[in-house]
Amino acid sequence: MLVREWMTTKVITVTPDISMMKASRLMKEHNIHRLPVLDERGSMQGIISDRDIKEASPSKATTLDIHELYYLLSEIKVRDIMTKNPLSVHGDDSVEQAAILMVDKHIGGLPVVDDRGRLIGIITDSDIFKVFINITGATYGGLQLAFELSTQPGSLLAVLDDLKERDIRVISVLTSQKDEHTRMVYIRVSDLGDKKNLIAHMQKHFNLLYWYPRI
Repeated sequence: MLVREWMTTKVITVTPDISMMKASRLMKEHNIHRLPVLDERGSMQGIISDRDIKEASPSKATTLDIHELYYLLSEIKVRDIMTKNPLSVHGDDSVEQAAILMVDKHIGGLPVVDDRGRLIGIITDSDIFKVFINITGATYGGLQLAFELSTQPGSLLAVLDDLKERDIRVISVLTSQKDEHTRMVYIRVSDLGDKKNLIAHMQKHFNLLYWYPRI
């Protein structure tokens, strides 16, 4: 899965010389948490987040009166508090790599650039959630079966062949390595009539740990 397939392409941007207050209003109006900062030529100069704005805003315990406060806030420009040279990903990078980068760096979104370094989109943790929902097939309902299987070749195929013989349609298959010898396998199957019979069969022939939803 590539970043360009899941990124948001309609990106709200700001210039370095607009006020922090205007940037804050844009985030609230569009219900977003970060804004790429571009210069007049469209080159990316940085990124500003709602966290940057919160940290730059005066404390509630300030002794400034309301007029002084508004004047102070209007004088703070995006260029003063933005993160310069922000981390970014290429449109042809994998979604997985973008997710790893966000987790490692504790950030909620990354600008997406092309070969010339031009902004073409943004990918956020919300987009990653959409990917997760999509690959699990959760929106299709059905029954998810969780197995612990050997890492030996053919262990997963045996389960899939068994489901095929029972004429059960598989919606998604996810796996994760548990240790050198075992892996977790999550198989979502379409709705079927006799769920209890299927579960009893799988428990008898495979290491079925649990299923969802419970029945």
